[in-house]
Amino acid sequence: MSTTIARVERWVLRAPIANPVANAFGAMTNRPAVFVRITASDGAWGWGEVFSNFPQVGAEHRGRLIESIFAPLVTGCADDPATVRTLLERRTRQMAIQCGEPGPFAQISGGIDQALWDMAARRAGVPLWKFLGGGKRVRVYASGIGPDDVVAIAEKKRGEGFRAFKLKVGFSPERDVANLSSMRAALGDAAIIMTDANQAWTPADASESIAALAPWHPHWVEEPLLADEPPDAWSALAARSDVPLAAGENLRGLLPFEQAIDAGYLRFVQPDVGKWGGISGLRDVAARAATRNVCVCPHWLAGGVGLAASMHAIAAFGSAVSYAEVDANPNPLREEVFPLAIDDGNVVLSDAPGHGAEPDLRRLQPYVVMAP
Repeated sequence: MSTTIARVERWVLRAPIANPVANAFGAMTNRPAVFVRITASDGAWGWGEVFSNFPQVGAEHRGRLIESIFAPLVTGCADDPATVRTLLERRTRQMAIQCGEPGPFAQISGGIDQALWDMAARRAGVPLWKFLGGGKRVRVYASGIGPDDVVAIAEKKRGEGFRAFKLKVGFSPERDVANLSSMRAALGDAAIIMTDANQAWTPADASESIAALAPWHPHWVEEPLLADEPPDAWSALAARSDVPLAAGENLRGLLPFEQAIDAGYLRFVQPDVGKWGGISGLRDVAARAATRNVCVCPHWLAGGVGLAASMHAIAAFGSAVSYAEVDANPNPLREEVFPLAIDDGNVVLSDAPGHGAEPDLRRLQPYVVMAP
C-alpha cells in the first residue's frame, strides 16, 4: 500500500548571538532557521530545513509561504521525493514568477526534499548516507572565519579537530591580505585555507584581488563575482587566476549548474540543499560534475537539520577530495540539533536512521517565533 503525506509542519526560530556574523555584503545579527517536519500516512516522518539567513526578516515570510501554499499542495501526495519534486516544479513555477520570489519558493522546495529523503531512510531503518549508497566519513572545513580575530578563531577550530578553514574576504585589499597571511603563518603550510568573497568584486577588479591573495596559496576563492555575471566574465577570470574558482550556492536550477560546470570555469561547485534542489538537486549536480572532474563541496551556513542533510548527501555523492562546510560561528540552532565530533579533519556520521537530526522542540522553545 502506498503512503502519502499526511501533515506538513514548520517552526521558525531565531537565536540571539553576541557578535554579528559578517561578510562582504552585510551581517546576521541573530541566527534564524526554518525547520520543516513532514509526517506520512503510516506515521513515518522526516525533517528538512529552508534557507532563511537573508534578509534578516525572511524566515517568518518563508514560514508563512509553507503554511499557506506548500503544505496544502503536497498534503495527500505520494511521499517519495521524485513525485513531490515534480509536483512542486509544476504547480509553483507560475506563482513564483508572478510574485517575483523564485528564490524563497526554491528554498522551501529544497527543505521539503530533505525531509522526504530523511523520512525514506528512517522508514527503511538505515542512516541516510547508507540509504543513498555512500560511506559515513566526511572531510570538513571550518567556515565563516573573519573579518575579526581570524587567527584566534582558526587556532580554536584547529584545536577542535579541523584541518581546513575558510576565510571571509572582500572587505578591503589590505585587510584581506593581512588576514590571509596571518592565518597562513599561524596554521602552517599544510593547512587547507579557502577564501570566500561573497560576490564582492567586479570583473574589472577581481583578477587583481585574487592575485593579491595568491602568494598564501588559498585552496579556492569562492564567489569572486556576482553569481549572475555572464559566463564569459567567469571564464575570463578563471583564465587569469592562479587560484581555483568555487561557486554555486546562489545558482538556482539544474541548467545553470550544468552550464557553469560545462563551461569549465569552476573547479569546485557548491549547491546548497536549503536554497535549491534539496538532496535530489545535489545528487543531480554531483552527477554532472563527475563527468567534468569538478569537485562537489556543498554550501551550508545555517541550522543543524540542513547541515545533517548536507553531510549525508556529500557522504553519498561527493568524491575523495570533497569537503562539507561547518560554520565556525556560534549557533545553538546548529549545535543543539546536530552536534559534531571532528577527528583530524573528518566527521564520522552515525548509524541512526535518517540523517540523525531530530530537533528537541521543548529544548528549542526559547527560540521559537512561529509554530504550527
